[in-house]
Amino acid sequence: MMIQKTLITSKISLLPFKLIGTIALLTPVILPFPTQAENLSHLNQLLGTKNCSNCDLSSAGLVMANLSGANLANTNLAQANLSQANLSGADLRGANLAGASLYGANLTGANLTGANLKGTDLRNAYLTDANLTDVDLNTAYLEGARGILDYAGTPEQFHRWGLQEAQRGNYQVAIDHYNRAISIDSKFADAYLALGLTQYHLDRRAKAKMNGEIAAKLFQEQGNQIGYQASQEFLQGIEIASQIEERQTKNGRGAGSFGKFVQGIGSLVFNFLF
Repeated sequence: MMIQKTLITSKISLLPFKLIGTIALLTPVILPFPTQAENLSHLNQLLGTKNCSNCDLSSAGLVMANLSGANLANTNLAQANLSQANLSGADLRGANLAGASLYGANLTGANLTGANLKGTDLRNAYLTDANLTDVDLNTAYLEGARGILDYAGTPEQFHRWGLQEAQRGNYQVAIDHYNRAISIDSKFADAYLALGLTQYHLDRRAKAKMNGEIAAKLFQEQGNQIGYQASQEFLQGIEIASQIEERQTKNGRGAGSFGKFVQGIGSLVFNFLF
């Protein structure tokens, strides 16, 4: 199998990232259609008292509802629409939120201990100080979510979320995710390489080279030949690109041929990371 490479540069946009990111933004998250009507008695109880633990609110329409501090412990909210709802400080312990939409919802300080978040749409949600103990985020949609605490994800998850954010052009958010992956596992070579690529895209060349070198060293120590090769390709690409850019600047030429050079490098690192 022929393995190719990709450089992310501050001069040239990374087309696969932008293309995939655009597709991701244009493609909605498809959730199952509700199979039953909402329980109006329980819905009225919630809206009137904000106290509805153990209620059946499956498929309920609660878009932009003010449920700050609400008691929803062990409540069935499967497939409910809570998009942009205010759930700050809400008690959602043990709640069933499978397939629910919490797109853009405010979950600041909410208690989600043991909640079922299978297939839950948490894109652009605010999770600062939210308690996510014993919560599996592996199948939740988290693009653009803010404030996820380190303990709530594995290094692999933070790395994956970082790649997703990079695809969407949210490079600083991606860097934050990579750093969290590294803070949990300081020998997670994939995160160092992804971090270096993203930093290079933001023209942080010294940091990009440093993290590329760390990735190469870790991959070599771990016997990951493909990862080591990807890192070496990245580091060599940085050096070659810098030389070409320097020559073009000295000769007063534009970046056209430089761009063609970068595009011609291929997609080895991109394919490796994904």
